[in-house]
Amino acid sequence: MGQSASRPALTREAIVAAALDLVGRRGVEAVSMRTVADAFGTGPASIYRHVSGKDELLDLALDRVLAEVRTPPDGRDWRQALTEFAGEVRGALLRHGDIAAVAMSGRPVGGNSVRIAEALLATLRTAGFPDDVCAWALDRLSLYVTADALDTARKRLNERAGAEAVARHWAAVAEHYRNLSAQEFPHTTAMGQELFRGDPEGRFALGLGVFLDGLALQRR
Repeated sequence: MGQSASRPALTREAIVAAALDLVGRRGVEAVSMRTVADAFGTGPASIYRHVSGKDELLDLALDRVLAEVRTPPDGRDWRQALTEFAGEVRGALLRHGDIAAVAMSGRPVGGNSVRIAEALLATLRTAGFPDDVCAWALDRLSLYVTADALDTARKRLNERAGAEAVARHWAAVAEHYRNLSAQEFPHTTAMGQELFRGDPEGRFALGLGVFLDGLALQRR
């Protein structure tokens, strides 16, 4: 008999797509050679014929996600370019569950990571930043964007898995802060619910703006 109409062909591309689907629905921790094999109605040995293991599979998945990132056009103001770039990377990561966890692993990844780094370095060097600042800014900006995406994604996954439990958790946290001693913690209690206001996008924009303000002071 031929390939079942209900199952995709077992190719490297399809395997990566299945892993990304798992990440989007259940998170990186749900990905294993077994769970990916289950999507094809086969065993892990069939997956190993195409990838060496879970690490390579997730690295390939991340590279596919980063392929979605568009680089700013040449000649764009450096601050505007970095702002758009950061939003592009964060958006791509957030479209695929907590795939940002793979980016935080520290393993070398595919060509799209290098493509993005090259474009960021070109923007910074063209703007007149010293090479050491360019290198460190690339590292720190990447870390900020990836960590923010990971934190946001995991909160979304938790809410999807158990919205009521998450709501109870944050209600308990808010209650804890409300019951703090104003004499011992005057500034914390004065802030009240302000500590819990704002959406992830607003908080990300604030942090990015603070980073870029500080970076501007390092320009020649």
